[in-house]
Amino acid sequence: MSDASQPNGSDAVDKVAVEVAQIALESTENAAKPAAATAPSQPAAQGATASPAKPADSEGAAKKEENGAAAKSAPPVSTAAFKEQFKAFSKFGDTKSDGKLLTLSQSDKWMKQAKVIDKKITTTDTGIHFKKLKSMKLSFEDYNKFLDDLAKTKKVDLNEIKNKLVNCGAPGIHHATPGKAADTVARLTDTSKYTGSHKQRFDESGKGKGISGRKDVPDASGYVTGYGHKNTYDKTH
Repeated sequence: MSDASQPNGSDAVDKVAVEVAQIALESTENAAKPAAATAPSQPAAQGATASPAKPADSEGAAKKEENGAAAKSAPPVSTAAFKEQFKAFSKFGDTKSDGKLLTLSQSDKWMKQAKVIDKKITTTDTGIHFKKLKSMKLSFEDYNKFLDDLAKTKKVDLNEIKNKLVNCGAPGIHHATPGKAADTVARLTDTSKYTGSHKQRFDESGKGKGISGRKDVPDASGYVTGYGHKNTYDKTH
């Protein structure tokens, strides 16, 4: 009976093998648990690199730009001052105008003088928006609608356009570049730079001699032809 109750050699080997297998399984499970614990953190890290906050940042930057543009917008102009300019240019080139209606040609002249018409706003743009109102001449109210539509389409500040139109001066006044004009006039009026026969046109002080500086005028005031001793007779006798 004692022999039957004691395990044989093969049973002992099997038990050892089972225990070794269990130990190996437990070690494998323990090693797998940290990996499983760290696995959820990887998508989080990937999500962090995807930077989902960028759209919000871009929206914030866009809002800042809009706010900055609004802050830099030109101040509103006086309606009375703008209306006076409208009347002045509505009479420009038309002596019969009463100052209440403005033509496209007069508007373009006004905008060119005010430098509103440039590379961004052209006469083609003004013609298209002017004709939208289906009239050859616009009243002051309709002209404001024309400017508002033009500014929105071309994405230009309306107050900036009106400021230029108000401050461009009276009709027909063009502000030339003073630097180039001044240099040209100074160069042409500097008599010290004249040479040759042109230098003979001026005296020592730089004043022009007139016709005597351009032509050799013979002195025909002598007593006879070719006499060159006028007013010397009395001095010697």
